[in-house]
Amino acid sequence: MISNANDLTERLRMRLESERREIEELTANELERLAEHSRFVARSALRTIERDTEEATGKMRELLVKAWQRPLIVGLSLWIGFFGGSWATMRWLAMSIQDRIVTRAELNRDIEDARRTLAQLEVDTWGVALLEIEGERVVVLPKGTLADPPWWVDGDRPALKLSNE
Repeated sequence: MISNANDLTERLRMRLESERREIEELTANELERLAEHSRFVARSALRTIERDTEEATGKMRELLVKAWQRPLIVGLSLWIGFFGGSWATMRWLAMSIQDRIVTRAELNRDIEDARRTLAQLEVDTWGVALLEIEGERVVVLPKGTLADPPWWVDGDRPALKLSNE
């Protein structure tokens, strides 16, 4: 067979076409493999990012929980301390005031009892009183009992001096 320039051109064109298809198929296969590998790497990276994000979110939650728990506990402790201290102080003051009121009422009652007893003693002794003036004992008589006593107490009450023997 005799070949001419057209045949040679045609064969070269066919061969180039065949090689081009082969290169395209190889390129397409390689690009497909590269795409599959890229998808695998992207999925792996996405899973890693999601896992890392979950871990970071968990750590942030723990930090946030601890961050508000500490001030809450400190605040509650202070509030309980202030409230408890104030309540205890008010309770103590109320009890102290109540005790003083009771004590004062008892003292007033005792004073009144003493006044009644003193008044009764004056009635029972007819106004006679025993005193010690400058180391000497005297009996103070009610007003108007002696016409001319030797001593006077408080200027208007007659008195008798008792002997020390």
